[in-house]
Amino acid sequence: MTQRKAASAVTRLPANVKFFVLDTNVLMHDPTSLFRFEEHDIYIPMATLEELDSNKKGMSEVARNARQASRFLDEIVSGSEHDIESGIELSKHNGGDASGRLFLQTQSITGELPARLASGKADNQIIGVVKFLQEAHPKRQVILVSKDINMRIKARALGFAAEDYFNDKVLEDTDLLYTGTRELPADFWDKHGKGMESWQQSGHTYYRLHGPLCASMMVNEFVFQEAERPLYAQVKEIAGKTAILQTIKDFAHQRHNVWGITARNREQNFALNALMNPDIDFVTLLGQAGTGKTLLTLAAGLMQTLEHKTYSEIIMTRVTVPVGEDIGFLPGTEEEKMNPWMGALEDNLDVLNKTDDEAGEWGRAATRDLIRSRIKVKSLNFMRGRTFLNKYLIIDEAQNLTPKQMKTLITRAGPGTKVVVLGNISQIDTPYLTEGSSGLTYVVDRFKGWTHSGHITLQRGERSRLADHAAEVL
Repeated sequence: MTQRKAASAVTRLPANVKFFVLDTNVLMHDPTSLFRFEEHDIYIPMATLEELDSNKKGMSEVARNARQASRFLDEIVSGSEHDIESGIELSKHNGGDASGRLFLQTQSITGELPARLASGKADNQIIGVVKFLQEAHPKRQVILVSKDINMRIKARALGFAAEDYFNDKVLEDTDLLYTGTRELPADFWDKHGKGMESWQQSGHTYYRLHGPLCASMMVNEFVFQEAERPLYAQVKEIAGKTAILQTIKDFAHQRHNVWGITARNREQNFALNALMNPDIDFVTLLGQAGTGKTLLTLAAGLMQTLEHKTYSEIIMTRVTVPVGEDIGFLPGTEEEKMNPWMGALEDNLDVLNKTDDEAGEWGRAATRDLIRSRIKVKSLNFMRGRTFLNKYLIIDEAQNLTPKQMKTLITRAGPGTKVVVLGNISQIDTPYLTEGSSGLTYVVDRFKGWTHSGHITLQRGERSRLADHAAEVL
């Protein structure tokens, strides 16, 4: 079939339906992207298929995604060989989410590329395809979709439309991410206090309120009002414009210390309330370095494991992404290999061990051994297929996890297990992940408002005046 015939087969489609040309990295990032363009058409260049083929070997996430993308393409194309020229309808293969068509490059495209682009490079071949489609279908909008910033810059420099793949992003703007806290306005009681009911139960005061703000509250959201008589409460129930608030425990007071640790600010107090609440199975803590995420989590874990006996042991895991150059293979068992990554754990255990001044040197050594016997350090690589019963599972540095990896980890939780996820979305070290598409952002957004989950974004650093100043000026 000539280029002219192939072009006319595509042109018969409506002009307002866009043409998206997919770069390989989009399919390797999200194989389901084939079904994420709604009514618009997708064009897969031959260079994309070649790159998928060369990246399919191995056990990495990228290789797995490349294989899955190839399976999807095989499933779509199988039995539709005669439709390839005119486009294969995607609606038959995805339950109707995408109503566009899939086009594969079926002939050699010899469109002239600008002399400054090397013709042998796959990226430039894909840009050549965009150029050909733009000339063949002047009435339709042809857009290159790529996760590669440089490729998008190149395409735009040559006058072609190019954009990032947005469908993986939970939020476009991370400033809109749920913080888990809400300051009540000064006139809150005037607008919501009419017909208010209050009662006391198990050492907490409850308020049943009616008003416009109640509908926008989330279950387990922490609300506060700083006044002469400050209010710190947690939303327990929401029903239309009615909300039930429960006052929280004051962990800033020494008599409520958790393994010798007290809350140093409002958000830490909220975090300890979520961590110490046995009804909350899933807690996410976000915050900059030095806000106390790991210390609070470990203190709450030790208290509930060794004192309250709620959990049998603490399991800690983290993503092993080096900040600098990799130092090569590490010797020893799984636990020993993970130890260099667990400096944060050791630092915080030192702090927690010093909280008992009366124990003396021998007492502290005995406590240290007891604590170490109850904390297991595990690698993420061996998590698949496991089930944790009555465990306190801590996932550290979770900003480097993809949503799929996050799902794999959280679904390990068996009966009686609490999962605590810690991270700082401004410190992502993994390629292809951004603040908007990180697994940490994903779970915070998806779990908000669930009865058995809690989230707090910690604001203030509590390390030292040096660390605070460095965070501000550097």
